Amino acid sequence: MSQEKKKGQEESVNNQSVVEPELEIPSEEPENQEKGQSKTDSADETDNLAAEVEELKKKIEKLNHEVLLARADFDNYRKRTLREKAELLKNGGEDCMKHILPIIDDFERGLLSISETSDVEAVKEGMNLIYSKFKTYLEQHGVKEIKTDKQDFDTEYHEAVTTFPVEDASLKGKIIDCVQKGYTLNDKVIRYAKVVVGE
Repeated sequence: MSQEKKKGQEESVNNQSVVEPELEIPSEEPENQEKGQSKTDSADETDNLAAEVEELKKKIEKLNHEVLLARADFDNYRKRTLREKAELLKNGGEDCMKHILPIIDDFERGLLSISETSDVEAVKEGMNLIYSKFKTYLEQHGVKEIKTDKQDFDTEYHEAVTTFPVEDASLKGKIIDCVQKGYTLNDKVIRYAKVVVGE
């Protein structure tokens, strides 16, 4: 290659302008905008949290109020129940006593007629009527007589006063006599029947 050609190439290279890449200089505005934006976001978040805290405080106050009301209601209920229970124990027999009073009236009339009459049969009939009336009253209130006549001895209902030897084998272990009647109240034994058992 000749020297002239070399020179020509060098000159053309020198004449070409070298394009340097442009460097982007970040402007200060976006940074400021981001800072402003973050401040606004932070303020909004603080406001939201404050509102949420306020709402939670209101809920807590409401729940505390409801708990206090429920506790007061329960305390009133407990006191009322105790008072009613005490009254029931004190006056529970009132209804029973009211229904026994007419029977006492009948007894008083019967006793009065005994002193004034000489008719023994009429007095017996009067006593039987009073007795049957009283027995009916007891049955209406759940009191029942425990059966004993030729029944098998049962420790759930009977109390053996004594045993008595019997010749008939079918009477062994059975009740042959009742010394005192027993009663149940609503199927619960309130007095055991005192009986004599055959052996």
